[in-house]
Amino acid sequence: MTHDTVVIGAGLAGLAAALRLAEEGRRVLVVAKGVGSTHLAPATIDVLGFDGEAVESPAQALPQFAAAHPGHPYERLSVELIAASIEWFKSRLPLSGFRGGLEENVVLPTAVGAAKPSALVPETMVGGDLRAGGPFLFVGLGLKDFYPAYLAGNLAGSGVQARAIELAPPLGRETDVGSVGFARRFEQPAFREAIVRELAGRLEPEERVGFPAVLGIRQAAEVWRELETRLERPVFEVATLPPSVSGIRLFEEMTAALRRAGGRIVIGQTVVGAETADGRVEAVVAEAAARTATFRARSFVLASGGFAAGGVELNSYGKIREAIFDLALAGAATNGRPRFLPTYLEEQPLDRVGVPVDDRLRPTDAEGRPRYENLHAAGATLAGAVPWREASGNGLSLATGYAAAGAILEGDS
Repeated sequence: MTHDTVVIGAGLAGLAAALRLAEEGRRVLVVAKGVGSTHLAPATIDVLGFDGEAVESPAQALPQFAAAHPGHPYERLSVELIAASIEWFKSRLPLSGFRGGLEENVVLPTAVGAAKPSALVPETMVGGDLRAGGPFLFVGLGLKDFYPAYLAGNLAGSGVQARAIELAPPLGRETDVGSVGFARRFEQPAFREAIVRELAGRLEPEERVGFPAVLGIRQAAEVWRELETRLERPVFEVATLPPSVSGIRLFEEMTAALRRAGGRIVIGQTVVGAETADGRVEAVVAEAAARTATFRARSFVLASGGFAAGGVELNSYGKIREAIFDLALAGAATNGRPRFLPTYLEEQPLDRVGVPVDDRLRPTDAEGRPRYENLHAAGATLAGAVPWREASGNGLSLATGYAAAGAILEGDS
């Protein structure tokens, strides 16, 4: 079957590109080996959280940041385009109720009590904005990797009024319930009743009540509103370690919107190569179990991710390559320096490795020319960013996915 566009990758970048194209009537197919990073990361959209120090307004900081970091993906994106991608995204995901924008960052607590700036956050997390001051109460449920006393202690050490309590929710015979298991239980009225009953009489006036981000999967908004009403306090979620329930919600809502718009998504097929001719990609070849499939299209979006997702590979001989099209990579040359440093929390020499692109997000060769006229790249595949240091990952994925779709639409007009 021939499509208008085949998108490789089902992370935020790929889904954003696919959804925008499908809404414009294009026949879109998403092909991916897995669900991408949405299930690992919180659903917050971090556009630019740090540039040496915490960023208060991404809109004001982005021009200077892009000028100071040549080769960064933000060098290819205007502030107006990034803002447009955010507003488009907010309007497409009403169930998540995303709030915020490019003008100012919301500052949320992480599971270890650090302050994390985000431009756009689900409504279930807004109440945790540390700029509002305290007092905060963090509720433990016995969930592994979420320790409310540790969280509250770190916040208190930075001057935020915070405390923690541990509950003993009814888990039956199960003693090791994960985040998804808790999310399913919060969608049960009897479980919510037990939580509210345990909290009765233990809340202080004016406290904001923080739970780990497990307040349901498909009914999170309803659960959150009920808890706010019954506790008579602002209630919010704190992002947890993977698997990310809020990220699962994001994936489910985006893929549902994509299908409503007429797009298709195939999970479980790994794109391993391409058919090309005369400077254009004609098809991509995918493997699943013992068979192969060929997907043809007029245009393609590469959103296969970086090292973590296998979009860029480093083999046992030290060779670095883009895994599908064997595209040129920027940032791979270390000029004789070691590729890895012994200090874990410093930027590594290979952190910025990725695919260089032109202003239409088409991968370029060593001379800066587009490798293929109808191939565009988005997300963590791109060279030049260090998302963990900048707090920019989801913002980059959203904006570049949106921009890649825009470039395709402009080329078709």
